[in-house]
Amino acid sequence: MRKTSNAILTLCAMAASAICSYGQDSSKAAAFHTDIQSEAEEIMHDPAFSQSTFSICAMTGDGRTILDINSGTTLVPASNMKLITTGAAISSLGPDFRFSTSIGYSGTVTSGVLHGDLYIIGGGDPTLGSKDSIATEIGKTFSQWEAMLRKEGIRKIEGHIIGDGRWYGGMAEEPTWLWNDIGTYYGTGATGLMFYENMQSFLVSPGKAEGEPVNISPTYPQAPWMEFRYSCSTGKAGTGDQLYMYTSDLAPVAEIRGTFGADMFRKRVDCSNKFPEYTCAKYFADYLETHGIQCTKGPGDFKLDRTWMDSDEQTGTKHTEIKTIGKTESPALSRIVFETNHASNNLYAEALLRTLGKTICQDAEYGAAIKAMTGILEKLGISTSKGIHAQDGSGLSRQNYVSAEFFCKFLTAMMDTPHFEDFASSLPSPGENGTLRYNMKNTAAQTRERIKVKSGSMNGVRCYSGYVIPREGCKDETIVFSILVNNCTSPNWKTKPMLDRLMESIALMN
Repeated sequence: MRKTSNAILTLCAMAASAICSYGQDSSKAAAFHTDIQSEAEEIMHDPAFSQSTFSICAMTGDGRTILDINSGTTLVPASNMKLITTGAAISSLGPDFRFSTSIGYSGTVTSGVLHGDLYIIGGGDPTLGSKDSIATEIGKTFSQWEAMLRKEGIRKIEGHIIGDGRWYGGMAEEPTWLWNDIGTYYGTGATGLMFYENMQSFLVSPGKAEGEPVNISPTYPQAPWMEFRYSCSTGKAGTGDQLYMYTSDLAPVAEIRGTFGADMFRKRVDCSNKFPEYTCAKYFADYLETHGIQCTKGPGDFKLDRTWMDSDEQTGTKHTEIKTIGKTESPALSRIVFETNHASNNLYAEALLRTLGKTICQDAEYGAAIKAMTGILEKLGISTSKGIHAQDGSGLSRQNYVSAEFFCKFLTAMMDTPHFEDFASSLPSPGENGTLRYNMKNTAAQTRERIKVKSGSMNGVRCYSGYVIPREGCKDETIVFSILVNNCTSPNWKTKPMLDRLMESIALMN
């Protein structure tokens, strides 16, 4: 029998209210233990799930199956895919890994003048310029970069400041993502140099009446090179926010379509910025200008503005030809993994996946990145010959397919890794801040606290996979579980209470 690891014991200690004598839950536990299979089948046959497909599995830490409904059936996992991505990343890269962003230049420096171009060389840091609480404030980062220039003796730049995102290469988006998704904040795609999570924020309010134009204005970051088109209107009251941006990095043009309900309050809407490299370069150029360092030719990148490149050199200066003068680093990977799973941050997950490809296969494009992640799973002792088809790192693609049995095997394998405590701690408990804030509100706190789970949802998809930590001092094994539901056409308010009840029943088994 698998014994509870030190990491699990630490997590048990975190749940201060977990006690061996658990009062009324005791009588429930025995009943649930006997009837968990029939209860799951009853939920599966509820009219709210009449069109749905299920894959459910629960196992003890030693591999004994205690609940099985089509556990080998592969379904779309949505954001449960982040479990595999973050687990593979922290297992391979380690919790102390940090992304770096380098500053360098081409040309020469004479009498305080750089006769050449300054480069901001991205290393895949998804937190650069982010509003996330774990990120370094961008003014502080710019100040560090400025200090690097001054130490090098640069007081003026007779050239461009170039946002260099070549570290990843290839498309930022995974090719199977839906077009209306890639214009949203959650479909931005990871680039070698990111800025403000590759987002563009707008201030939006409805018109005075249905059918009137929506009031929209871009706020941050300012992007004067963009042409924003607004083919959207005020919708009926109660229809909510149905705005979608359509854009790509092929041209600096974006169009917002759809409706914004007449009863909606003014709010910020985050969409996708397909030119984060140029944006970063522009904002740093503006910063330097206000701090006495002039850049004569302004910002540039390798997508939007190629005017600074020689006509016979369409790839720009090679990295080996750039003199690096310093770098800044991201927060530790353990913090990024925590945010990825708690906030279900797609961009962070895709950055982790593409970095695995870059570090293991020297290629960050999706084919290589998936190959790298698959290799890590095999090293963990998990066969990838069945039960999984991975398409991306975040779960945004509907061509990801994973079975509940595979999730349980993966979660079990993670328990034997050196960094399991960091991984398990990254998963929220129901009722906490994050994506599970409104789950299991009527469940006893001492039960909720023992559940560490990742949710996943998109249209028609409801998924929960994770761990049930044993009551401290009561039992020596953890339960791993996965509940995957596809083709769910009923509203969330009907289905969520039943899935919450099933998670509670699983939790009361140990």
